[in-house]
Amino acid sequence: MELLDPIIALVVLLAVAVVGVGAALLTRGRGRRTLPPAPPTAPGHLPGVGDDAEVPRDSPTRTVDVVELPDTVTDEPVVLEPALDRPEPAAGRLVRLRERLARSNSALGKGLLALLSRDTLDEGTWEEVEDTLLLADIGVDPATEIVDSLRERVRVLGTREPERLREMLREELIRVVDPGMDRSLKVERHGERPAVVLVVGVNGTGKTTTVGKLARVLVAQDKDVVLGAADTFRAAAADQLQTWGDRVGVPTVRSDRDGADPAAVAFDAVKTGIEMEADVVLVDTAGRLQNKAGLMDELGKVKRVVEKHGPVDEVLLVLDATTGQNGMQQARVFSEVVHVTGIVLTKLDGTAKGGIVVAVQRALGVPVKLIGLGEGVDDLAPFEVEAFVDAIVS
Repeated sequence: MELLDPIIALVVLLAVAVVGVGAALLTRGRGRRTLPPAPPTAPGHLPGVGDDAEVPRDSPTRTVDVVELPDTVTDEPVVLEPALDRPEPAAGRLVRLRERLARSNSALGKGLLALLSRDTLDEGTWEEVEDTLLLADIGVDPATEIVDSLRERVRVLGTREPERLREMLREELIRVVDPGMDRSLKVERHGERPAVVLVVGVNGTGKTTTVGKLARVLVAQDKDVVLGAADTFRAAAADQLQTWGDRVGVPTVRSDRDGADPAAVAFDAVKTGIEMEADVVLVDTAGRLQNKAGLMDELGKVKRVVEKHGPVDEVLLVLDATTGQNGMQQARVFSEVVHVTGIVLTKLDGTAKGGIVVAVQRALGVPVKLIGLGEGVDDLAPFEVEAFVDAIVS
């Protein structure tokens, strides 16, 4: 018994020592994490970020792209050129727009055919036919000519067949519209200088818009065009014209200030056209009231100043087809001042006044060369006699 006491004491001391060492090791493990040893480095290599990182096994590898840098670096922003419009071809455009024209003028054709198809064509019926023509602004003399000719042909042939009457009416309308007139635009370049086209008309007829649309017609014919914004009295006119030009890549010559001398702007436009070797220069003039003598004199000055570069090839008068006989008076005054060579009839799509074509040609002795048939950018069409009459009697 005396021998066991020292042994038991020794065992207790050893157990206490083991528990103490385990507790110390446990406490040290909780307080600080032991880092793995650093990988061996080559002599002279300084440790850096990522030296102890593993290479991911599944990561794809990629080579470094080599990018060529420009020799010089500028602070100027890169300007992207806007995409230019591609105007529709001008040839045959009126045929494509015939349905729209027919909707506007169908009342004229239907009314005439209804009258001519009556069982009895007495004096009262022929007077109604003449009245229908007059309401279409065809003019007194042309209306009388058509009625007299139709009356004689119906009497001789004795026909009431709608198709034959329609054909006779078509023939008479074509005759008075006069297919023999030269309706071509004089827009061919003359040696060292471009063709010059002045566009004139009163306010509200769509003159500036017509110039922009005409530029599209010429661009569609592969012509180099320069625009002249000589309407310096209307603040927005130059901006409006430049917008039209920018859409098809056509330059616009304009003044930096409102109220500048229109003749000077027109002169500079033609000069620019000569320097750029353009085919055509289109000059938009201020909308004039025909009863303002001073303004009309100024329009004459514009033409005289432009002619210092050479003759003006075309003077196009823009008329609103809805103005009727008032437009006829405008046409006469403008023709006296600047010698109009052609007529542009706008807003013809919204009226049954198609007879104004005949009336204005008879009054001035000059042809209708272009007609506007809508608000679309390519709704200005070269005038074609047969397509126009077919739209009326279709």
